[in-house]
Amino acid sequence: MSLVASCPRCTSAIVEADDAWTCPVHGTIHPLWRPDTADYETFAELVGRSADLPTYLPWPMSPGWSIADFGCVEGGDRTYATVTTTVGTSDLDGPVEVTVISEDPGVGLGARCAGTAYDDPGEQIGLGPHAIHVRAGGRAVPMWAVDPSIEDDLLAKSVFAGEADGRWLWLVIRPASAALLLRDDWLLADVTGFGPEALEMPFGGARPSW
Repeated sequence: MSLVASCPRCTSAIVEADDAWTCPVHGTIHPLWRPDTADYETFAELVGRSADLPTYLPWPMSPGWSIADFGCVEGGDRTYATVTTTVGTSDLDGPVEVTVISEDPGVGLGARCAGTAYDDPGEQIGLGPHAIHVRAGGRAVPMWAVDPSIEDDLLAKSVFAGEADGRWLWLVIRPASAALLLRDDWLLADVTGFGPEALEMPFGGARPSW
């Protein structure tokens, strides 16, 4: 099963004509390539498409956690965004979903996953002290809380965003209370640099609804 093209900003069906992809809502786009079912073969295809952009996973993964979804926004011989979703459980929160997005400014994939009103995180980034920090690409990345556009989502998920290597880095965690799982030493590893450990990655779980 290969990766399937879709719009990075919405769920509308897209069409290809004259070597261009078009969304009825967002016009000409670079498509999001995403599998119907997450497995090792399609993940290897993702890494092959997105070798010039980090593809981050929480690593090492806790026992019982798995990779439920992933994708990249790619077109014109370059990659604009990558996304992964891992799922598992915690004693306090039950089922937990963690989505990590790395993207160039203006792509809009992070905003779609996070349910925010604007394509980029907005003015909340950099104002006041950061809420958390993670380690990504070998360095600490400060991240600020970003409010979703629908007030009811405040309990459904926590959204954090920051800047890593000139790109936006998003974390979307469901439910919101599961953000307490984050620690100062929380590590995001770029799987494009994995060797034999890639064979240890578990796949499965419900696909996220974004």
